[in-house]
Amino acid sequence: MKPVTLAVLGSALAPLLTSPFALAPAFAQSRTQTARPTCAEAMAVVKAEGAVTLGFGGRPPERFVRDRSFCEITEIAELRFVPTRDNPQCPIGYRCREPDYGDWNWDAN
Repeated sequence: MKPVTLAVLGSALAPLLTSPFALAPAFAQSRTQTARPTCAEAMAVVKAEGAVTLGFGGRPPERFVRDRSFCEITEIAELRFVPTRDNPQCPIGYRCREPDYGDWNWDAN
């Protein structure tokens, strides 16, 4: 290739290589910023998206899923309640997490 072609090609690709998002994984999820939706609105977002990261008020963003199929194979789905505009304990969806010792029923026959 000619040096001029390389210089033009290099300058066109430079913003992509220096962008912080250039190396982001393809499975990264968008984060939805909400201003205290109603319970029905929050549940609808999780149901429609399947897996979504939401931040409510002063709480740090958290990933919510529609069901366990959006969790890793080793994770369990735990029902999550968040404060919404009309319900202080809205069952928005589930949170994926690794089970701990207390999650197993050791007394089952």
